[in-house]
Amino acid sequence: MYLTAPVDTENEQSLAYVIGLPEDAAMGKPWRVTEGRAVPEPGEAVIDSGVAERSGIKLGDEAEILGQELEVAGLSEGTATLTNSVAFISMEDFERIQGGGQVVSFVLAKVESGQSPEAVAERIEDDVGGVTAQTRAAFADEERRLVNDMAGDLLAIMNLAGFMTGLAVVALTVYTATLARRSEYGVLKALGAHNVRLYGVVLAQALYSVVLGFVVGLAFTLVLSAVVPALTSNLTLQVSGTSLLKVGAVSLVFAALAAVLPIRQIAGLDPATVFQG
Repeated sequence: MYLTAPVDTENEQSLAYVIGLPEDAAMGKPWRVTEGRAVPEPGEAVIDSGVAERSGIKLGDEAEILGQELEVAGLSEGTATLTNSVAFISMEDFERIQGGGQVVSFVLAKVESGQSPEAVAERIEDDVGGVTAQTRAAFADEERRLVNDMAGDLLAIMNLAGFMTGLAVVALTVYTATLARRSEYGVLKALGAHNVRLYGVVLAQALYSVVLGFVVGLAFTLVLSAVVPALTSNLTLQVSGTSLLKVGAVSLVFAALAAVLPIRQIAGLDPATVFQG
């Protein structure tokens, strides 16, 4: 049984997916329990350890779920997000709180070895009327889209704003550094360096700057990805190879453009002006 409802403690109220588990539940239980039991008995609840820590409660304390005071019999880990958590109570309590009558929200079916989950889902929908059968992957994908609709757009906008700010800093730094070395390029021209050689030097310096900044930024991000989850249980930072490639490629393009912009000034630079004054 399933419902979205607040979990009230003495110091905090948080939104949670409340799961009603049968006494002999083989699936649907919290996947990682740090303290206590995984399956709550009547009058008990299992809540996220991060919620418990923020609320200042421990095993044996009470939390109000669905309007009923329940004893915290277990603490789970990895059952919280930025917006909510997951709480588990007994199906008996769930039915009583809801006014009696067993209304099952989900039925979890374990596919036998050698069977296709997709084929089993199709067969269930054909044999059982009025239900939707989904594989674990399809269900997770649907829930992921729901979460993205709730908070993903805002996070994407914040991420894009930060990314564009970083690119602007990269471009401005490369552009300024190139112009600051006009006199040095003038000396190179006076010594006989051709414009192609100067262009190569400018682009090489831009490449070195981006690579150095990328390495420092990546190291800082990896440190954060290890430290942040240790400070809070509902936030995980993950660095993917695809994101690294995107950031690196776009940064190189912006740096190259920023370096190319002042190249015309360098190409038209009169070496004699370097020695004036």
